[in-house]
Amino acid sequence: MASPAQDPDGTATTRSSRDRARLIAVAILAAIAALFAIVNLEQVRVDLIFGSAKLPLIIVIVLCLLIGAAIGMVLGRRGGKGRRDS
Repeated sequence: MASPAQDPDGTATTRSSRDRARLIAVAILAAIAALFAIVNLEQVRVDLIFGSAKLPLIIVIVLCLLIGAAIGMVLGRRGGKGRRDS
């Protein structure tokens, strides 16, 4: 049975199994990404547009994840304009 949640207007709703599965998948992927970043703490040379810098690999990984998430959000919004959730 799904656990009740609250809508902004205060009415109770339930999460579908698809929503729960998506939430679990995101949590697992986030944990894997965090562990991967924590294991890679050494300094690396990063070539930037204007020069280069030495940064911890964890910073490079997190920045790449954030850039990828931002691109995904932008493309997700763009592709979802014509769709309606059922």
